[in-house]
Amino acid sequence: MAELHGEARAQAMWADDAASRKLGMELVEVRPGFARVRMAVTGSMANGHGICHGGFVFTLADSAFAVACNTHDLPTVAAGADIVFVAAVGAGDELVAEAVERVRFGRSGVYDVTVRRGGEVVAEFRGRSRSLGRPEPR
Repeated sequence: MAELHGEARAQAMWADDAASRKLGMELVEVRPGFARVRMAVTGSMANGHGICHGGFVFTLADSAFAVACNTHDLPTVAAGADIVFVAAVGAGDELVAEAVERVRFGRSGVYDVTVRRGGEVVAEFRGRSRSLGRPEPR
């Protein structure tokens, strides 16, 4: 199989992402250093307070981050990430995460992801990436 590059790499990675697909996520847009992913919050995502478990919001942001940082030539993984929860999310809400590349240097990168419900920001995520430095085996 030929080595994939750029947006084709990100699209192929997304197609193989069973975890994001199982949560009902949809890749809306991808271009170099950018990704937009949508997810509807279901009742089964509620925590003991009756609001969306923060882990699902984090996972949505992380999925958008993964796509954005894989729009370049080499397979790239997360080196670390953190999130700030700004507003509670409930069942029935539709969330959209937009990941934007801030800087790439050597094999590393920094990406910011904003998660919104409509026009309201519900979380801000910062991911740090690291390229594997070699094509991934297929």
